[in-house]
Amino acid sequence: MNLVIDIGNTRTKYSVCTENEVVKTVSVDTFSTALISTLKQEYEGLDSAILSSVKDYPDELKVALTGQFDPFIELNATTPLPVENCYESNETLGKDRIAAIVGAFELYPKTNVLVIDAGTAITYDLLTAEGKYLGGNISPGLEMRFKALNQFTGKLPKVEKGVIKQLIGKTTEQAIRAGVQHGMVFEVDHAITSFKENYNNLKVIMTGGDAEFFDNKLKNSFFVHFNLTSIGLNRILQHNGETK
Repeated sequence: MNLVIDIGNTRTKYSVCTENEVVKTVSVDTFSTALISTLKQEYEGLDSAILSSVKDYPDELKVALTGQFDPFIELNATTPLPVENCYESNETLGKDRIAAIVGAFELYPKTNVLVIDAGTAITYDLLTAEGKYLGGNISPGLEMRFKALNQFTGKLPKVEKGVIKQLIGKTTEQAIRAGVQHGMVFEVDHAITSFKENYNNLKVIMTGGDAEFFDNKLKNSFFVHFNLTSIGLNRILQHNGETK
């Protein structure tokens, strides 16, 4: 069995996987070395691990993972992938982005796929039917937009997302909420339409913490896969075992 650890900007997730299935996914504040022992006792044959992190993490965690898993892979710009990476600045490519693309490749092989990850940032990444990752776009996420209006203006309040039924707001709070939330919906819908105009039979996958926000709001159809990154990391781990 495989242990998949995904340390993101705002949350950490770990998954226990078989060769073809995500058995369990849990969100935690931090992934501790003590948790490794607990998981190895709970899951017999938990021998392989992969770690993806977009920020620094304690050295002792890497030491523990290296010592207790074989193989242990720390995803980086040189890690072999089952897709062709056409990105021109691999050192700055978010590990969560490439993992999600590999997840899309695993779920929908030989298909043009647009992966939209709605998290701290909202990212758009394109995988072709030939298995080529072409790159994508990065835009501020929902919470980031609310914070920016508050932090970079003198008087606008910090507003939380909520239900909006009207197109325009009649108070400043309503106007911010309508502007941010409608703006994101308009952006994502137009982006999907534009990608579909350029890539035939395009499947659209939505993932990330704010994926549910778009439910019943977009004109374009999409599939939600909350474990897409875990699926991709598990596939990368398997690929590296195959290529040894």
